[in-house]
Amino acid sequence: MENHNVSPFNALPPVVVALAAVIAGLEVLFQLATAGVLGGQGGIGWRLAAIQDYAVLDEVVDWMLANGRYPPDQLLRFLTYPLIHGGFVHAAFVVVFVLAIGKMVAEVFSPLAFVTVFWISAIVGALGYTLLLDSPYPLIGGYPGVYGLIGAFTFLMWVDASRRGDSRMRAFGLIGALLAIQLLFGVIQGDFGSVTADLSGFVAGFLLSFVVSPGGWRRALDRLRQR
Repeated sequence: MENHNVSPFNALPPVVVALAAVIAGLEVLFQLATAGVLGGQGGIGWRLAAIQDYAVLDEVVDWMLANGRYPPDQLLRFLTYPLIHGGFVHAAFVVVFVLAIGKMVAEVFSPLAFVTVFWISAIVGALGYTLLLDSPYPLIGGYPGVYGLIGAFTFLMWVDASRRGDSRMRAFGLIGALLAIQLLFGVIQGDFGSVTADLSGFVAGFLLSFVVSPGGWRRALDRLRQR
């Protein structure tokens, strides 16, 4: 007999649920503050204050590079910006991607590997955003980290295609479709900052998978020896 009372979250790896819960929880906090439920009148400005203090800002990175100084509180921005979003829809889409793509990655990767892919990809995405562009807009949101997970998922499909003898280029179908959509919006909006950050995150996630996936380092060495 089927148990209809089983929670759908039981099928999700705990590390995926935890990451999605943190992102969703912070967004709920900001929504309640904006509505005046939390923080009173001051709560209305919580999101803007968080963006100012925890988002990745090109001017801050330029200052650090120009002065050769890297204060820990400013470097922390590279770890905190993926948790802050511009609004409910922004956060909701990130949570959906984390749950969907993250489930498939975390079922193969260890929890530590999953977290490493997400945050290292986010850091690389932020570096691509600040070093390759000169954007006046703050970088916020979990998309670069999510694209890192998409990179890890692409790696899994790439390995599976190789095992089955199929074309490995099919593994890049998802990222190709997503980037095509982003490029279209970039042309319409005249801003390619998110494309740069997300593509940098994808590349980081894909390459990291050669190291952090089960047997990844051995598999990478085997491929290098075959060349």
